[in-house]
Amino acid sequence: MSSGLVDAPPSPPSGSHGPARRGRGRWVRWVVVVAVTVVVLIAAGAVAVFARLNGNIKHTDVTAEDLGATRPPKVAGTALNVLIVGSDQRNGKNAKYGRVAGERTDTIMLAHLSSKRDNAMVVSFPRDSLVQLPACRAKNGLPGQQAHLGMINESFNSGGIACTWRTVESLTGIHIDHFVKVDFTGFKSMVDAIGGVQVCLPQAVNDKKALLHLPAGRQNLNGEQALGYVRARYSLGDGSDIGRIQRQQMFIASMVKKVMSGETLTDPAKLLGFLDAGTKAVTTDPGLTPGVMKDLATGLQGLNAGKIRFITTPWHYSLTQPGRVEWVQPQAGKLFQIVAKDRDPGGVKGGQTKVARSKVQIELRNGTYRGGLGTQVAAALEQRGYHITKVGDTARKPYPKTSVFYSPNGETSVPTLTKDLPAVTPRAVSGARTSRLILVIGDDWKGLKPLRADDTEAITGFDATHDTCAAT
Repeated sequence: MSSGLVDAPPSPPSGSHGPARRGRGRWVRWVVVVAVTVVVLIAAGAVAVFARLNGNIKHTDVTAEDLGATRPPKVAGTALNVLIVGSDQRNGKNAKYGRVAGERTDTIMLAHLSSKRDNAMVVSFPRDSLVQLPACRAKNGLPGQQAHLGMINESFNSGGIACTWRTVESLTGIHIDHFVKVDFTGFKSMVDAIGGVQVCLPQAVNDKKALLHLPAGRQNLNGEQALGYVRARYSLGDGSDIGRIQRQQMFIASMVKKVMSGETLTDPAKLLGFLDAGTKAVTTDPGLTPGVMKDLATGLQGLNAGKIRFITTPWHYSLTQPGRVEWVQPQAGKLFQIVAKDRDPGGVKGGQTKVARSKVQIELRNGTYRGGLGTQVAAALEQRGYHITKVGDTARKPYPKTSVFYSPNGETSVPTLTKDLPAVTPRAVSGARTSRLILVIGDDWKGLKPLRADDTEAITGFDATHDTCAAT
Protein backbone atom coordinates (compact mmCIF):
# COMPACT_ATOMS: atom_id res chain seq x y z
CA MET A 1 0.00 0.00 0.00
CA SER A 2 1.58 3.28 -1.12
CA SER A 3 1.70 6.03 1.44
CA GLY A 4 1.57 8.82 -1.15
CA LEU A 5 3.83 11.01 0.99
CA VAL A 6 6.98 11.20 -1.12
CA ASP A 7 7.99 11.25 -4.77
CA ALA A 8 7.82 7.52 -5.50
CA PRO A 9 7.59 4.15 -3.74
CA PRO A 10 10.90 2.97 -2.30
CA SER A 11 13.00 0.31 -3.92
CA PRO A 12 13.47 -2.93 -1.94
CA PRO A 13 15.74 -2.87 1.14
CA SER A 14 19.40 -3.49 0.54
CA GLY A 15 19.35 -6.83 2.35
CA SER A 16 21.54 -5.76 5.24
CA HIS A 17 19.76 -6.82 8.40
CA GLY A 18 22.10 -5.43 11.07
CA PRO A 19 23.17 -7.13 14.30
CA ALA A 20 19.74 -8.32 15.43
CA ARG A 21 18.70 -9.60 11.98
CA ARG A 22 21.03 -12.59 11.94
CA GLY A 23 20.24 -16.14 12.94
CA ARG A 24 17.39 -18.50 12.21
CA GLY A 25 13.78 -17.43 12.47
CA ARG A 26 12.24 -17.46 15.92
CA TRP A 27 8.82 -18.48 17.08
CA VAL A 28 6.04 -16.54 18.62
CA ARG A 29 6.06 -14.63 21.88
CA TRP A 30 2.77 -15.67 23.34
CA VAL A 31 3.11 -13.41 26.33
CA VAL A 32 -0.23 -12.05 27.25
CA VAL A 33 -2.50 -14.84 26.13
CA VAL A 34 -3.04 -15.97 29.69
CA ALA A 35 -3.32 -12.41 30.92
CA VAL A 36 -6.05 -11.96 28.34
CA THR A 37 -7.81 -15.05 29.62
CA VAL A 38 -7.70 -13.73 33.17
CA VAL A 39 -9.04 -10.36 32.04
CA VAL A 40 -11.95 -12.02 30.25
CA LEU A 41 -12.78 -14.01 33.33
CA ILE A 42 -12.69 -10.85 35.37
CA ALA A 43 -14.81 -8.80 33.03
CA ALA A 44 -17.36 -11.55 32.50
CA GLY A 45 -17.48 -12.74 36.08
CA ALA A 46 -17.07 -16.25 34.70
CA VAL A 47 -15.81 -17.82 37.92
CA ALA A 48 -17.97 -20.92 37.79
CA VAL A 49 -17.11 -21.48 34.15
CA PHE A 50 -13.40 -21.23 34.87
CA ALA A 51 -13.67 -23.73 37.72
CA ARG A 52 -15.36 -26.17 35.34
CA LEU A 53 -12.69 -25.60 32.69
CA ASN A 54 -9.83 -25.94 35.16
CA GLY A 55 -9.59 -29.63 34.28
CA ASN A 56 -8.14 -28.59 30.92
CA ILE A 57 -5.07 -27.03 32.53
CA LYS A 58 -1.82 -28.98 32.98
CA HIS A 59 0.47 -28.35 35.96
CA THR A 60 4.23 -28.41 36.61
CA ASP A 61 5.60 -28.06 40.13
CA VAL A 62 8.17 -25.36 40.99
CA THR A 63 9.63 -25.84 44.47
CA ALA A 64 11.33 -23.58 46.98
CA GLU A 65 14.54 -25.51 46.32
CA ASP A 66 14.27 -24.61 42.61
CA LEU A 67 13.97 -20.90 43.38
CA GLY A 68 16.70 -20.70 46.02
CA ALA A 69 16.85 -19.35 49.55
CA THR A 70 17.27 -15.69 48.56
CA ARG A 71 14.27 -14.40 46.69
CA PRO A 72 12.89 -10.87 46.23
CA PRO A 73 10.38 -9.99 48.96
CA LYS A 74 6.72 -10.07 48.08
CA VAL A 75 5.19 -6.62 48.11
CA ALA A 76 2.62 -5.93 50.84
CA GLY A 77 -0.93 -6.29 49.64
CA THR A 78 -2.41 -8.52 46.99
CA ALA A 79 -0.41 -7.55 43.90
CA LEU A 80 0.17 -10.53 41.63
CA ASN A 81 3.08 -11.18 39.25
CA VAL A 82 2.71 -13.98 36.70
CA LEU A 83 5.60 -15.17 34.53
CA ILE A 84 4.43 -16.07 31.00
CA VAL A 85 6.50 -18.04 28.51
CA GLY A 86 5.70 -19.26 25.00
CA SER A 87 6.33 -22.91 24.19
CA ASP A 88 7.94 -23.79 20.84
CA GLN A 89 7.43 -27.56 20.64
CA ARG A 90 7.28 -28.67 17.03
CA ASN A 91 5.65 -32.06 16.99
CA GLY A 92 2.13 -33.30 16.33
CA LYS A 93 0.03 -30.49 14.86
CA ASN A 94 3.02 -28.16 15.03
CA ALA A 95 5.27 -30.31 12.82
CA LYS A 96 4.34 -28.42 9.63
CA TYR A 97 6.33 -25.43 10.95
CA GLY A 98 9.52 -27.51 10.88
CA ARG A 99 10.46 -30.60 12.87
CA VAL A 100 12.88 -29.76 15.69
CA ALA A 101 13.40 -31.99 18.71
CA GLY A 102 12.68 -30.77 22.22
CA GLU A 103 11.00 -27.65 23.56
CA ARG A 104 12.24 -24.06 23.56
CA THR A 105 11.06 -20.63 24.50
CA ASP A 106 12.18 -17.24 23.26
CA THR A 107 9.04 -15.63 24.65
CA ILE A 108 9.40 -14.35 28.19
CA MET A 109 7.00 -11.83 29.70
CA LEU A 110 5.73 -10.80 33.10
CA ALA A 111 2.11 -9.82 33.79
CA HIS A 112 1.64 -7.57 36.84
CA LEU A 113 -1.80 -7.07 38.41
CA SER A 114 -1.94 -4.23 40.94
CA SER A 115 -3.04 -4.66 44.54
CA LYS A 116 -6.03 -2.40 43.94
CA ARG A 117 -6.84 -4.32 40.76
CA ASP A 118 -7.14 -1.02 38.91
CA ASN A 119 -4.33 -1.54 36.38
CA ALA A 120 -2.16 -4.22 34.81
CA MET A 121 1.23 -4.23 33.06
CA VAL A 122 2.74 -6.79 30.67
CA VAL A 123 6.54 -6.49 30.45
CA SER A 124 8.44 -8.15 27.56
CA PHE A 125 12.04 -9.35 27.91
CA PRO A 126 13.76 -9.50 24.47
CA ARG A 127 14.97 -13.04 23.76
CA ASP A 128 18.44 -11.77 22.76
CA SER A 129 18.99 -10.00 26.09
CA LEU A 130 22.56 -10.53 27.30
CA VAL A 131 22.27 -10.92 31.09
CA GLN A 132 23.92 -12.47 34.12
CA LEU A 133 22.25 -15.88 34.51
CA PRO A 134 22.06 -17.55 37.94
CA ALA A 135 22.90 -21.16 38.78
CA CYS A 136 19.97 -23.61 38.51
CA ARG A 137 19.84 -27.24 39.53
CA ALA A 138 19.33 -30.11 37.08
CA LYS A 139 15.70 -31.22 36.86
CA ASN A 140 13.46 -33.44 34.76
CA GLY A 141 16.29 -34.61 32.55
CA LEU A 142 17.63 -31.10 31.92
CA PRO A 143 21.31 -30.40 32.74
CA GLY A 144 20.82 -27.33 34.91
CA GLN A 145 22.63 -24.03 34.56
CA GLN A 146 25.94 -22.66 35.79
CA ALA A 147 26.09 -18.97 36.65
CA HIS A 148 27.38 -17.11 33.59
CA LEU A 149 26.79 -14.25 31.19
CA GLY A 150 24.42 -15.39 28.46
CA MET A 151 21.10 -14.95 26.69
CA ILE A 152 18.01 -14.83 28.87
CA ASN A 153 16.24 -17.63 26.99
CA GLU A 154 19.05 -20.09 27.76
CA SER A 155 17.53 -20.70 31.20
CA PHE A 156 14.49 -22.50 29.83
CA ASN A 157 16.64 -24.84 27.73
CA SER A 158 18.95 -25.56 30.68
CA GLY A 159 16.54 -25.87 33.58
CA GLY A 160 12.98 -25.49 32.33
CA ILE A 161 10.38 -23.12 33.69
CA ALA A 162 11.80 -23.26 37.24
CA CYS A 163 15.15 -21.92 36.02
CA THR A 164 13.47 -19.21 33.94
CA TRP A 165 11.47 -18.17 37.01
CA ARG A 166 14.65 -17.96 39.10
CA THR A 167 16.47 -16.05 36.35
CA VAL A 168 13.79 -13.36 35.99
CA GLU A 169 13.55 -12.86 39.75
CA SER A 170 17.34 -12.51 40.08
CA LEU A 171 17.54 -10.00 37.22
CA THR A 172 14.59 -7.80 38.13
CA GLY A 173 14.16 -8.02 41.90
CA ILE A 174 10.47 -8.78 41.29
CA HIS A 175 8.80 -11.52 43.34
CA ILE A 176 6.96 -13.88 40.96
CA ASP A 177 3.85 -15.59 42.29
CA HIS A 178 2.90 -17.96 39.45
CA PHE A 179 3.84 -19.01 35.95
CA VAL A 180 1.91 -19.83 32.80
CA LYS A 181 3.33 -21.62 29.76
CA VAL A 182 1.34 -21.22 26.54
CA ASP A 183 1.38 -23.49 23.50
CA PHE A 184 1.02 -21.78 20.13
CA THR A 185 -1.44 -24.35 18.73
CA GLY A 186 -3.81 -23.28 21.48
CA PHE A 187 -3.17 -19.66 20.54
CA LYS A 188 -4.59 -20.32 17.07
CA SER A 189 -7.71 -21.85 18.59
CA MET A 190 -8.20 -18.82 20.86
CA VAL A 191 -8.08 -16.43 17.89
CA ASP A 192 -10.59 -18.56 15.96
CA ALA A 193 -12.88 -18.77 19.00
CA ILE A 194 -13.43 -14.98 19.01
CA GLY A 195 -13.92 -14.74 15.26
CA GLY A 196 -10.44 -13.45 14.39
CA VAL A 197 -8.43 -10.33 15.26
CA GLN A 198 -8.05 -7.17 13.17
CA VAL A 199 -4.65 -5.87 12.11
CA CYS A 200 -3.45 -3.30 9.59
CA LEU A 201 -0.82 -4.15 6.97
CA PRO A 202 1.03 -1.23 5.34
CA GLN A 203 2.02 -3.54 2.47
CA ALA A 204 1.16 -6.98 1.09
CA VAL A 205 2.83 -9.95 2.80
CA ASN A 206 4.08 -13.11 1.11
CA ASP A 207 6.11 -15.11 3.59
CA LYS A 208 6.67 -18.80 2.82
CA LYS A 209 8.39 -19.52 6.15
CA ALA A 210 5.48 -18.08 8.14
CA LEU A 211 2.93 -19.60 5.71
CA LEU A 212 1.40 -16.15 5.37
CA HIS A 213 0.00 -14.49 2.23
CA LEU A 214 -2.10 -11.36 2.75
CA PRO A 215 -2.95 -8.18 0.81
CA ALA A 216 -2.26 -4.71 2.18
CA GLY A 217 -4.80 -2.87 4.32
CA ARG A 218 -7.14 -3.79 7.16
CA GLN A 219 -7.35 -7.54 7.74
CA ASN A 220 -9.29 -9.77 10.11
CA LEU A 221 -6.89 -12.65 10.76
CA ASN A 222 -8.04 -16.15 11.64
CA GLY A 223 -5.95 -18.36 13.92
CA GLU A 224 -3.65 -19.76 11.22
CA GLN A 225 -3.06 -16.30 9.73
CA ALA A 226 -2.50 -14.81 13.19
CA LEU A 227 0.18 -17.40 13.89
CA GLY A 228 1.94 -16.50 10.66
CA TYR A 229 1.61 -12.78 11.40
CA VAL A 230 3.26 -12.96 14.82
CA ARG A 231 5.91 -15.44 13.58
CA ALA A 232 6.90 -13.45 10.48
CA ARG A 233 10.12 -11.48 10.69
CA TYR A 234 11.88 -10.48 7.47
CA SER A 235 8.71 -9.96 5.40
CA LEU A 236 7.26 -7.31 7.76
CA GLY A 237 8.56 -4.03 9.17
CA ASP A 238 12.33 -3.67 9.29
CA GLY A 239 13.06 -7.37 9.70
CA SER A 240 14.36 -7.10 13.26
CA ASP A 241 13.45 -9.24 16.25
CA ILE A 242 12.59 -6.12 18.26
CA GLY A 243 10.27 -4.99 15.48
CA ARG A 244 8.51 -8.32 15.72
CA ILE A 245 8.09 -7.94 19.48
CA GLN A 246 6.41 -4.58 18.90
CA ARG A 247 4.10 -6.05 16.27
CA GLN A 248 3.16 -8.95 18.53
CA GLN A 249 2.36 -6.59 21.40
CA MET A 250 0.10 -4.57 19.13
CA PHE A 251 -1.61 -7.75 17.92
CA ILE A 252 -2.28 -8.86 21.49
CA ALA A 253 -3.57 -5.38 22.35
CA SER A 254 -6.04 -5.71 19.47
CA MET A 255 -6.95 -9.16 20.74
CA VAL A 256 -7.55 -7.81 24.24
CA LYS A 257 -9.96 -5.21 22.88
CA LYS A 258 -11.82 -7.88 20.92
CA VAL A 259 -12.02 -10.21 23.92
CA MET A 260 -13.24 -7.47 26.26
CA SER A 261 -15.74 -6.06 23.80
CA GLY A 262 -19.48 -6.59 24.06
CA GLU A 263 -19.19 -8.69 20.90
CA THR A 264 -17.39 -11.39 22.91
CA LEU A 265 -18.57 -10.90 26.49
CA THR A 266 -22.26 -10.94 25.60
CA ASP A 267 -21.97 -14.08 23.44
CA PRO A 268 -21.92 -17.10 25.81
CA ALA A 269 -20.92 -19.57 23.09
CA LYS A 270 -18.05 -17.39 21.85
CA LEU A 271 -16.84 -16.67 25.39
CA LEU A 272 -16.97 -20.32 26.40
CA GLY A 273 -15.12 -21.31 23.23
CA PHE A 274 -12.39 -18.81 23.99
CA LEU A 275 -12.02 -20.00 27.57
CA ASP A 276 -12.00 -23.64 26.51
CA ALA A 277 -9.25 -23.01 23.95
CA GLY A 278 -7.28 -20.91 26.41
CA THR A 279 -7.32 -23.41 29.25
CA LYS A 280 -6.30 -26.25 26.93
CA ALA A 281 -3.31 -24.21 25.76
CA VAL A 282 -1.66 -23.58 29.15
CA THR A 283 0.48 -25.24 31.79
CA THR A 284 0.74 -23.58 35.22
CA ASP A 285 2.15 -24.15 38.68
CA PRO A 286 -0.20 -26.02 41.05
CA GLY A 287 -0.58 -22.86 43.14
CA LEU A 288 -2.60 -21.18 40.40
CA THR A 289 -5.77 -22.82 41.69
CA PRO A 290 -9.47 -22.15 40.98
CA GLY A 291 -9.58 -20.38 44.35
CA VAL A 292 -6.85 -17.94 43.25
CA MET A 293 -8.69 -17.36 40.00
CA LYS A 294 -11.93 -16.77 41.87
CA ASP A 295 -10.25 -14.10 44.02
CA LEU A 296 -8.87 -12.48 40.87
CA ALA A 297 -12.23 -12.51 39.16
CA THR A 298 -13.92 -10.96 42.18
CA GLY A 299 -11.34 -8.20 42.60
CA LEU A 300 -10.81 -7.28 38.95
CA GLN A 301 -14.33 -7.03 37.61
CA GLY A 302 -13.95 -3.29 36.99
CA LEU A 303 -10.70 -3.48 35.01
CA ASN A 304 -10.99 -2.28 31.41
CA ALA A 305 -8.70 -2.63 28.40
CA GLY A 306 -7.37 0.92 28.78
CA LYS A 307 -5.80 -0.04 32.12
CA ILE A 308 -3.59 -2.76 30.60
CA ARG A 309 -0.16 -1.49 29.48
CA PHE A 310 2.33 -3.32 27.24
CA ILE A 311 6.01 -2.51 27.80
CA THR A 312 9.34 -3.80 26.44
CA THR A 313 12.31 -3.68 28.81
CA PRO A 314 14.43 -0.67 27.72
CA TRP A 315 17.34 -1.97 25.64
CA HIS A 316 20.18 -1.15 23.25
CA TYR A 317 22.33 -3.30 20.96
CA SER A 318 25.42 -4.79 22.60
CA LEU A 319 28.76 -3.30 21.59
CA THR A 320 30.67 -6.38 22.73
CA GLN A 321 28.51 -9.18 21.31
CA PRO A 322 26.89 -8.37 17.94
CA GLY A 323 23.35 -9.67 17.61
CA ARG A 324 22.65 -9.34 21.34
CA VAL A 325 20.90 -6.61 23.29
CA GLU A 326 21.59 -5.16 26.74
CA TRP A 327 19.18 -3.43 29.10
CA VAL A 328 19.40 0.36 29.40
CA GLN A 329 19.87 1.80 32.87
CA PRO A 330 18.47 3.56 34.80
CA GLN A 331 15.27 3.11 32.77
CA ALA A 332 15.12 -0.70 33.10
CA GLY A 333 15.73 -0.52 36.85
CA LYS A 334 12.99 2.07 37.26
CA LEU A 335 10.55 -0.15 35.38
CA PHE A 336 11.37 -3.14 37.60
CA GLN A 337 10.92 -1.03 40.73
CA ILE A 338 7.48 0.09 39.56
CA VAL A 339 6.46 -3.55 39.28
CA ALA A 340 8.29 -4.81 42.38
CA LYS A 341 6.80 -2.10 44.60
CA ASP A 342 3.39 -2.08 42.90
CA ARG A 343 3.48 1.56 41.86
CA ASP A 344 1.05 3.13 39.42
CA PRO A 345 2.75 3.16 35.96
CA GLY A 346 0.64 6.16 35.02
CA GLY A 347 2.75 8.22 37.43
CA VAL A 348 5.81 8.04 35.18
CA LYS A 349 5.83 11.28 33.17
CA GLY A 350 9.47 12.24 32.74
CA GLY A 351 10.43 13.02 29.17
CA GLN A 352 7.04 12.24 27.65
CA THR A 353 5.88 14.14 24.61
CA LYS A 354 2.33 14.85 23.46
CA VAL A 355 2.21 11.63 21.41
CA ALA A 356 4.16 8.75 22.97
CA ARG A 357 6.94 7.21 20.90
CA SER A 358 5.21 3.83 21.15
CA LYS A 359 2.28 5.26 19.17
CA VAL A 360 4.38 6.69 16.33
CA GLN A 361 4.74 4.47 13.25
CA ILE A 362 7.52 5.28 10.80
CA GLU A 363 8.32 4.23 7.25
CA LEU A 364 12.03 4.81 6.80
CA ARG A 365 13.74 5.53 3.47
CA ASN A 366 17.47 5.84 2.85
CA GLY A 367 18.13 8.85 0.61
CA THR A 368 21.92 8.41 0.69
CA TYR A 369 24.46 6.10 -0.96
CA ARG A 370 25.56 4.82 2.47
CA GLY A 371 24.66 1.12 2.33
CA GLY A 372 22.85 -0.28 5.36
CA LEU A 373 22.15 3.15 6.85
CA GLY A 374 18.40 2.56 6.78
CA THR A 375 18.58 -0.53 9.00
CA GLN A 376 21.00 1.22 11.37
CA VAL A 377 18.64 4.15 11.82
CA ALA A 378 15.69 1.77 12.22
CA ALA A 379 17.51 0.01 15.06
CA ALA A 380 18.28 3.31 16.79
CA LEU A 381 14.63 4.41 16.57
CA GLU A 382 13.40 1.05 17.84
CA GLN A 383 15.60 1.48 20.89
CA ARG A 384 13.64 4.65 21.65
CA GLY A 385 10.32 2.79 21.33
CA TYR A 386 9.19 3.80 17.83
CA HIS A 387 7.45 1.32 15.52
CA ILE A 388 9.18 0.87 12.16
CA THR A 389 6.69 -0.34 9.54
CA LYS A 390 9.10 -0.55 6.59
CA VAL A 391 12.71 0.13 5.61
CA GLY A 392 13.67 0.91 2.01
CA ASP A 393 15.38 3.35 -0.34
CA THR A 394 14.18 6.51 -2.03
CA ALA A 395 13.51 6.35 -5.76
CA ARG A 396 16.10 9.08 -6.41
CA LYS A 397 19.35 9.90 -4.63
CA PRO A 398 20.89 11.67 -2.95
CA TYR A 399 18.68 13.69 -0.61
CA PRO A 400 20.81 16.50 0.88
CA LYS A 401 18.59 17.07 3.92
CA THR A 402 16.87 14.66 6.29
CA SER A 403 13.11 15.19 6.08
CA VAL A 404 9.90 14.01 7.72
CA PHE A 405 6.85 13.80 5.45
CA TYR A 406 3.43 13.73 7.07
CA SER A 407 -0.24 14.01 6.19
CA PRO A 408 -2.84 15.86 8.30
CA ASN A 409 -3.56 12.57 10.13
CA GLY A 410 0.05 12.30 11.27
CA GLU A 411 0.73 15.91 12.17
CA THR A 412 0.42 15.41 15.94
CA SER A 413 3.18 12.76 15.85
CA VAL A 414 5.74 15.02 14.16
CA PRO A 415 6.91 16.87 17.33
CA THR A 416 7.60 13.54 19.03
CA LEU A 417 9.95 12.37 16.28
CA THR A 418 11.63 15.70 15.62
CA LYS A 419 12.63 16.03 19.29
CA ASP A 420 14.86 13.00 18.77
CA LEU A 421 16.41 14.30 15.53
CA PRO A 422 19.19 16.94 15.58
CA ALA A 423 18.31 18.48 12.21
CA VAL A 424 15.20 17.67 10.21
CA THR A 425 12.78 19.39 7.87
CA PRO A 426 9.09 18.52 8.43
CA ARG A 427 7.10 18.59 5.19
CA ALA A 428 3.31 18.47 5.09
CA VAL A 429 1.74 16.57 2.19
CA SER A 430 -1.87 17.06 1.18
CA GLY A 431 -4.05 14.31 -0.19
CA ALA A 432 -2.61 11.40 1.81
CA ARG A 433 -4.61 10.07 4.75
CA THR A 434 -2.17 8.13 6.90
CA SER A 435 -0.88 8.67 10.41
CA ARG A 436 2.43 7.01 9.51
CA LEU A 437 5.41 9.33 9.15
CA ILE A 438 7.89 8.96 6.29
CA LEU A 439 11.45 9.63 7.47
CA VAL A 440 13.82 10.20 4.55
CA ILE A 441 17.47 10.07 5.61
CA GLY A 442 19.62 12.70 3.91
CA ASP A 443 23.36 13.18 3.50
CA ASP A 444 23.34 15.42 6.58
CA TRP A 445 22.40 12.48 8.87
CA LYS A 446 24.61 12.34 11.97
CA GLY A 447 22.51 10.20 14.30
CA LEU A 448 19.85 10.78 16.95
CA LYS A 449 20.12 13.27 19.77
CA PRO A 450 21.55 11.70 22.96
CA LEU A 451 18.90 10.18 25.23
CA ARG A 452 18.57 12.09 28.49
CA ALA A 453 19.05 10.14 31.72
CA ASP A 454 15.67 11.36 32.98
CA ASP A 455 13.84 10.29 29.81
CA THR A 456 11.61 7.54 31.22
CA GLU A 457 9.05 7.40 28.43
CA ALA A 458 10.41 4.02 27.37
CA ILE A 459 8.97 2.46 30.50
CA THR A 460 5.40 3.70 30.04
CA GLY A 461 4.48 1.48 27.09
CA PHE A 462 1.08 1.65 25.46
CA ASP A 463 -2.36 0.57 26.60
CA ALA A 464 -4.64 -2.12 25.21
CA THR A 465 -6.84 0.46 23.48
CA HIS A 466 -3.89 1.21 21.14
CA ASP A 467 -5.24 1.29 17.57
CA THR A 468 -3.27 -1.18 15.46
CA CYS A 469 -4.93 0.19 12.32
CA ALA A 470 -4.18 3.84 13.00
CA ALA A 471 -1.60 3.95 10.23
CA THR A 472 -3.89 3.33 7.26
